[in-house]
Amino acid sequence: MKLEQLLNGLDYTLVQGSLDTEVVDIAYDSRKVQPGWAFVCIVGTNRDSHDYAMDVAGQGASVLVIEHRLDEVPQGVTVVQVESSRRALALLSCNYFGRPAEKLITIGVTGTKGKTTTAHMIHSVMNAGGHKCGIIGTNGVAYPGVNRALVNTTPESYELQKMFSEMLAAGCDSVVMEVSSQGLMMDRVTGIHFKVGVFTNLYPDHIGGPGEHASFEEYRAWKGQLFRRCDVGVVNVDDKNCSTLLAGHTCKLVTYGMHREADFRASGLHLLREENFLGIRFHVSGREDMDVKVNMPGEFSVYNSLAAIAVGRVLGVPHDAIHDGLMNISVKGRVELVPVSKDFTVLIDFAHNEAGAESLLTTLRAYEPKRLVVLFGCGGDRSRLRRYGMGEVASRKADFLILTEDNNRFESVDQIIKDIKIGIAQGNPDVPYVEIPDRLDALHYALDHAQKGDLIAVIGKGHETYRDRMGKKTPFLERELILEYAAQIGLK
Repeated sequence: MKLEQLLNGLDYTLVQGSLDTEVVDIAYDSRKVQPGWAFVCIVGTNRDSHDYAMDVAGQGASVLVIEHRLDEVPQGVTVVQVESSRRALALLSCNYFGRPAEKLITIGVTGTKGKTTTAHMIHSVMNAGGHKCGIIGTNGVAYPGVNRALVNTTPESYELQKMFSEMLAAGCDSVVMEVSSQGLMMDRVTGIHFKVGVFTNLYPDHIGGPGEHASFEEYRAWKGQLFRRCDVGVVNVDDKNCSTLLAGHTCKLVTYGMHREADFRASGLHLLREENFLGIRFHVSGREDMDVKVNMPGEFSVYNSLAAIAVGRVLGVPHDAIHDGLMNISVKGRVELVPVSKDFTVLIDFAHNEAGAESLLTTLRAYEPKRLVVLFGCGGDRSRLRRYGMGEVASRKADFLILTEDNNRFESVDQIIKDIKIGIAQGNPDVPYVEIPDRLDALHYALDHAQKGDLIAVIGKGHETYRDRMGKKTPFLERELILEYAAQIGLK
C-alpha cells in the first residue's frame, strides 16, 4: 500500500522522502520491524521508541512516523511527523486493514465494574438472535475458530483493527468489546464509531499509577468520550455519575435502571438458589413488558442484564433470543459456579478490590447460606489500602475467611496477609480465619472443611490462568484445580 493511502485522514508533515513509498505492514514494536514496514515511534510510560529510529532503519523500515524531532535522522527512509503518534497508529491501522469496523455492528461497553459480564451477556444475546458476534475484552478475544487471551482489556489499535479484519473473514457481522478508559485515553479505539455504547457504573479506579489517570474527574471524562463516538448510548441512569459522565454526549440515549424512571426498568427481584445454581428472576417494564430469568446471582446481574436487554432491543433482537441468551450465559471467572457438590456451593469471581468484594459478598449474603466462606488474598506491588479495604469488607460480610496469596509479585505473601489482617481488625476482629499462604493448599482446605449449606467464594483470580508458587508462574485455571481435587476426595 502507498504511504499516501495509509495517511488518509491524518494531519501530518512530510519531513523527508516520498508519499509514494510502498508500505508492506505497520509496527510499533521495534523488534518486529521487517524490510518495507512503517515504524510508528511512540512515547511510552517507560521508554520512547523514537530512540530506536536508527535501529529500525537498519532493519529495513521504509517509513518512520514520528511525534517529535529525532536526534539523528536516518537517510533513505521516508519520515512523517504527526502531532500524536498513538492517534496516527490507530488511523494508519484503520486504513491498512480497510476500515473493518465500518463493516461490523460495533458495541462498546465501558464502566468500572461489570464490563466483562455485560459484554458477555450482550454477546450471548446477539448470537442467540442469529448474529455471528465476536467479543474482545478482559477474558480475551473470541470469534469462530479463535479463542485466545489478550494482554490488555482494550488491545492496542493495530491489534484491534487486525482482529476486526479477522472477524469479518470468519463471517462475523458484529462485535462487542470492553472499552477501558486507558483504551480511550491512549487512542486504541480512535477511528472507530460505535453503533452502541454502554455505560455500566463508575467508581474510583485506575487513578494515580503509571499510565493511569491523574484524578477521578479525568477518569470519568475519558469514560464519557465513548458517548461522543457512538450512535446510541445505553446508560445506567441509577449511577450517580451518569449525568456528569454524559456531558457533551452526541448520541441518542436509552436508559436502564431500577430506582429511577428508565426506558428499561427492573422490579420484582426474586433470588433463586438451587443445587449448583444461583440466579435471579425479575420483571422489565418501560419500553418492554417481560419477565426475565438469569443464571447469575444478585442485583448487579440485574443491571448487567438490563444493559444486554436494552442493547438487544435497540438492535432488533427478538424477545425469545434475549431470554435464551441470558439463561445460557456463563462468564469465565465472573460469579462462576463450580459444580462440585449437592451439599454446598462453590463459585469463583474476579473481585480484587474493596468495591468489587463488597458488591459480590453483599449479593451472596442475600442468598442466606449456612456459612459464607471467603478465600482471598491481595496483589503485591499495589496499594496497601486495597488490602486494608478487602480485609475490612470480607470480615464484615463473611462467616469464615481463608487468607492466601493472589499474585504477590515481588512482595512477601506473609506481609500482604499482615496488611489484610489490619483491615480485619478495623472491620470485624471476631471473624474466624485461617492463614494458608499457598493458594492451592488453601483451595484444598476450603473443600476439605466445607459444611452442608456453605457458600464458598473464591475471589481475586477469576479468569486469570496462573498463580505464583515459590517464585514460579505455573499455568492453571482455578476452576480446573477445584474440580480435580473434588474428584480426588470423592465429592458428589
